[in-house]
Amino acid sequence: MKTPEIRELSVKDLRERIDTDKVNLSRLKMAHAVSPIDNMSKIKKARRNIARMLTVLRETESKQNKK
Repeated sequence: MKTPEIRELSVKDLRERIDTDKVNLSRLKMAHAVSPIDNMSKIKKARRNIARMLTVLRETESKQNKK
């Protein structure tokens, strides 16, 4: 998910999306521990996507607090 797409989401949707992506990331890690997955970049992409969403969430929350 690209940053402009993330910025279009509401705070509630963003939090829900972060929670589901964290669950998916933990499942990917568990699957990799049991048997190595073919594409290791999936874990890296998931981590970075979560980080992007958390950054945008903090930005929007700080903007709302300043107003």
